[in-house]
Order: sequence, then C-alpha cells, then structure tokens
Amino acid sequence: MCNPLIPAAYRAAAADTPAGSAQQKRPDYPPAPEPLPVPVMDNHTHFGFPDGASPVAIAAALDAAAAVGVQGAIQVGTDLESSRFTVQAVDSDSRLLGAVALHPNDAPDYAGRGELEEALAEIERLAAHPRIRAIGETGLDFFRTEGEGLAHQRYSFRRHIDIAKRLNLTLQIHDRDAHHDVVQVLREEGAPERVVFHCFSGDEELARICNEAGWYMSFAGTLTFKNAANLRAALAVAEPDLVLVETDAPFLTPHPHRGRPNASYMVPYTVRAMADLTGTDLAGLCGTIAQNTVRAYGSWA
Repeated sequence: MCNPLIPAAYRAAAADTPAGSAQQKRPDYPPAPEPLPVPVMDNHTHFGFPDGASPVAIAAALDAAAAVGVQGAIQVGTDLESSRFTVQAVDSDSRLLGAVALHPNDAPDYAGRGELEEALAEIERLAAHPRIRAIGETGLDFFRTEGEGLAHQRYSFRRHIDIAKRLNLTLQIHDRDAHHDVVQVLREEGAPERVVFHCFSGDEELARICNEAGWYMSFAGTLTFKNAANLRAALAVAEPDLVLVETDAPFLTPHPHRGRPNASYMVPYTVRAMADLTGTDLAGLCGTIAQNTVRAYGSWA
C-alpha cells in the first residue's frame, strides 16, 4: 500500500525501482517532513543522478520540495555530461540555478585520455550561461584518488578557481580528507569572492578558518549521523551568516532515513537538526539560511 506521506512522484519512482538496487540499500523514498515556516533553498543537488528505474521529473521534484518550504535548488554538474545537463535543467525551470565543473575524481580520467584542457574549456563556455552561478563541484579528494591522479586533481582545482574568479562566479568545493590542502590551494591561488564548502566535512578548526576567510559552510544530512560529532562541533562555532544547507541528493539522506534515497524535499530534516543543535529559533534560522544562499549565488528571479 502506498504511503500518502511520500510525494506522489517519488512513490512512483520507488515502485519502479528493482529490488536490491545497487544504488540504495532500500529503494522507497522517506515520508515528507513537516513544512518549514520560512522557505529555504537546497544549494547542492544532482537531478541528473536518478535513484530508481523511473527518474522523477525536475518539475515534479521541485513541486514536492516547494510543498515543504524548499523553494529552489542548485543543480550541480560533476563532468561534461552532467554539466551539459545542468545548463538544460536551469533553462527548463526558473526554480533552478546551476553549477558546472569537473569533479576532482573525474579530472584524472580526463587527463589520462588527453582531454583535460578541452574539458576545462567547455566548462568555461557552459559557465557563461546567466543561470549558472557557480563553478563546482571542484576541489580535492584524497579518499578515492591517489598517486599521479592527485597532481591532476590539484591542477584541475587551480584551473577551476581561475575560471570562477574571471567569471565572478561562486566556487563550490568538494573536500574529502583534504582539508589542509584545499585551504592551502585557495590561499596560494587567491580565493574567489564567494566560496562554499559543499557538504562541509571538517571540524571546529576548519569552521574557524572559514569564519575568518568568509567562506560559506554548507551542511548536509551527514550532520545528523551519529558518528558526526566533528560536524556538530563545527556548526556550533560557524558564523550564522556563513551557514547554508543542502541535500547532495540522491546521496547522504539524513537521519532517521539514512540508507534510503534523498531528494530536495528532505532538506527540512537537516534544517530542524541544525536549529535543535544550535538552540536557534527555526523560523529565524530558515530566514538566515535563505539570505545567505542569495548572497552566495544571487537571486533566483
């Protein structure tokens, strides 16, 4: 029997997902949370990465998000294919802005094929679209890449920083097990005016560095995980005017639905956890996050 609390579009997608899907331990989408009192935006999601056999249409996904107080999102590219998709997506719905880049784990693959320079040039061309507001996700990932690939990551990261600065775009950073090196590269190159640590994964020390530099910290569902004491310590010292929220959907579904598919309509779970952890009025926190997001990326209008 279908759960009426799950948005209709996601009920259909879950129903068509084969049992034992490799992408998710459990294919059914979680119930919709109680709507937020003040709308916010999901500043990092991947509509081009479907979880099930029946992808949810962008308009239907954004309708489901709007019903719980998530009034817009930033669709993020990670390679040329998803970055091209991002440009098409932002043209299809005014509730979307976009970010384009080569993910740090993809950059070595482009380099190995002798295609990195051509790919970076296309990213810059795609970034000229007026609704593309960020270069990302780019950065460093020491978890999945090693050896010679790290040199290609660093080079690609520096080139993305340069593109963001020349086009006056926000930089969305992917930072996995590489906090010190990411900060070092930003300082060596000179950071763009607006920097966002997507899916902030640091600790109190990195949060203080971000506070001092004026870099945004975007918290995802990982904040709610039981083993995320470092993230909760970081949130406790983060300057409120530098805090954002995201899903990184379809990944990183917040507690208590970890292991199930994620989507932009799930943002309220993370926002409520943020309010509880900081002892902040929920409506006030939502308003701050919404203002921060517009400062980071500009208006959705």
